[in-house]
Amino acid sequence: MEQSKMTQVFGISPDELRESILTDVRAEFKSLALNFQPIIPPEYLTRQETAIILKVSLVTLSDWNKKKILNPYRLGNLIRYKRSEIEQSLICINAKKV
Repeated sequence: MEQSKMTQVFGISPDELRESILTDVRAEFKSLALNFQPIIPPEYLTRQETAIILKVSLVTLSDWNKKKILNPYRLGNLIRYKRSEIEQSLICINAKKV
């Protein structure tokens, strides 16, 4: 036999309770909407795109891969670089020069 739980509220009308709940729910949704950060998928660049951004040759890019300056990702014969990691590498290089 199932027992149902009942909460009784005194001193407030059903409409007032409903409006109070709606107000609180709307405030929570507004707070969530202000703090919402959508997940941005990582952008992958080709070797040519990366070389253009860094203004280096493909040979230099391959040399940097061997020296672990850059972190390439391989899918079969394709080599890709994450844009965020390329930008972070530039920030690190510029920070060392200062």
